Amino acid sequence: MTMPSSAAEPGRSTAFLVYVLYLLSIPSFAIFALIGVIIALVGRDGAGPVARSHLDDQVRIWFVAFWWAVGLAIAWVIGAVLVFALGLGLLVWWLIGIIAFVVMLWFTIKSLLGLLALLDNRPR
Repeated sequence: MTMPSSAAEPGRSTAFLVYVLYLLSIPSFAIFALIGVIIALVGRDGAGPVARSHLDDQVRIWFVAFWWAVGLAIAWVIGAVLVFALGLGLLVWWLIGIIAFVVMLWFTIKSLLGLLALLDNRPR
């Protein structure tokens, strides 16, 4: 039994483009990730079922990373206050750096695994 070709599925090229933009977001300081989520939001309408699952997942992982970034920015400000108040700010900044690295790593791995699933015609 042969599987139908998914290359012509609506939204597949959009999902592919968003994954590429997500993977290029590290050297672009997340500018490409912002462009990617906008493309994913616009491209969801009319996408086929497999492509739609990828586009929905791309939007979800962007928002998870975004809210982590907001939380880490708030923690960074708290760390700045603690530097002057108690001298604990450097420890807080160190922890923020580790957490930010883990979030970036998670975002990149999730994007790479999603791209591989898309190329294999598997939904997310």
